[in-house]
Amino acid sequence: MQHRNCAAVVAVAIAGAAILFTPRALAQDPSIDKLLSKLPPPEKLVKRPVDRALNAPDPALRDPLVKSIVTALTRQDTRGALSLARQLTTRYPRNSSALTLRGMVAFVTRQFSEASSSFREAITIQPKLSMPHFGLALVEAAQNRYAAAMPHLERFVQLEPKSAGGWLALADCAQRAGRKNDAVTYARRATAIMPSAVETWLILARAEKATGNTDGTLRAVSKAAELSPDNAAILTVVGYSYINLNRLPEAIPPLSRAAQLAPRDFLVHAQLGFCLESTGRVDAGISHLQKGAKLAPNYGPVWEHLGVAYQKSGRHREAVKAFEKATKIMPAYRMSWQHLADSYRATGDTAKAERASAKARSLPAGGAMPKRQRG
Repeated sequence: MQHRNCAAVVAVAIAGAAILFTPRALAQDPSIDKLLSKLPPPEKLVKRPVDRALNAPDPALRDPLVKSIVTALTRQDTRGALSLARQLTTRYPRNSSALTLRGMVAFVTRQFSEASSSFREAITIQPKLSMPHFGLALVEAAQNRYAAAMPHLERFVQLEPKSAGGWLALADCAQRAGRKNDAVTYARRATAIMPSAVETWLILARAEKATGNTDGTLRAVSKAAELSPDNAAILTVVGYSYINLNRLPEAIPPLSRAAQLAPRDFLVHAQLGFCLESTGRVDAGISHLQKGAKLAPNYGPVWEHLGVAYQKSGRHREAVKAFEKATKIMPAYRMSWQHLADSYRATGDTAKAERASAKARSLPAGGAMPKRQRG
């Protein structure tokens, strides 16, 4: 029983270390990575090989010292755990499982040299034991040597070809090492192994995004949405992906559902309102744009789009107020000044219309909204 407990606790420790391979530490794509950062680390993707390694019928793992290591780790006494792990390898000097456990504990305490030597000695004794190879990859990745981690992970997946966690780790390291196409290949292997795991599809979406494959990104994130139909964050990314592809009608259903699930997310309302207004559903668009403006009154784009919607519905005085707010927040955005001028003219205020037009002409043509203001 105690060696099973050890496996569970050390599996958690290793899963925590495996955050090095998860998207939490990346920033390749703001929306997808922000979404991934909200997900739990994929312990389930790395736990099986860890459990197999530590639940092996091995006398070293039934030694009372193992229970003491578990207790020390539970108390977060990593130094004490490492001291006990050293005692274990002294007691079992040629035991690969004991050496692997020592390596993992040394890794958690950031004793990388000791961790590496323990893993390598374990491999020398038992070359086909998978976890020491994974451990060596952890050590390299912890020191930002992602290219150096990849050969160890490649050996790991040779020994554990059905480990989605191994393929995801490879995908992460490949992307960090600049091997973007390889990252896609490895992430696809993970989705084939665990097609029902949301995390695998999101990581594939990130990899596809890094290669510039917008259709592939959308397919992957849409699959994630199918698996989590009530996850507002995933639905939001699906909607944004359609907007980026200029497929506004298709963005409306996921954003509508996201707005129901996250009614206080101003950006969802702003983007949904924009899509509705742009596809002819002006009144519905105004409703969501108004909600977005109420939730985030200093977010410039929502006032710009609300002003456009008011113009389309003939509500020019309200359009004036919206565009005045937009120009105050985004004074360098030429289009808002031009729209404001048009709305002034529609209300009969010629003098203000001329001043707004002059301001618009003084700004660069074709200027985009400031990045921090974009939806």
